[in-house]
Amino acid sequence: MVRPTSDVEYEQMLLSRHGLVHHRNVRREGGLERSAYILLSRIRVQGPMSIGELSAALGLDTSTLNRQTGAAMRSGLVDRIPDPDGGMARKFRITDKGASLLDDERERTVDNLDRVMADWSDEDIAGFAAYLKRFNTDIERLAGRPWPRP
Repeated sequence: MVRPTSDVEYEQMLLSRHGLVHHRNVRREGGLERSAYILLSRIRVQGPMSIGELSAALGLDTSTLNRQTGAAMRSGLVDRIPDPDGGMARKFRITDKGASLLDDERERTVDNLDRVMADWSDEDIAGFAAYLKRFNTDIERLAGRPWPRP
């Protein structure tokens, strides 16, 4: 018997191939790379974060995060500041440029979703969003890495 989760797997695979959301580290013209999008999104919602905090939050090793934060710094998307709480570690903060590019990327994605869901009712969209949130929060719970939501 085929389990219903097989349908979820297949549809998730199909969703990941569409250009509406980031796929791997491919940069869409004028857009952010997926890794920068996720990094900036996390720092925006949580505030300045150290490499160790980012590693724990994103489930990535520090060498990967050093590469990602280095690239983001060179691009002017984040800068390093002393810990606002007085700790020893320096933290990464989103810059005005990073915030602007993140806002632009989100707006493009929402515009694309609006086109895809043009024939959906507001109730259907809200229901879909609720199921996605539930799906994500269950993954986060199992991984032990909850994602703060605005």
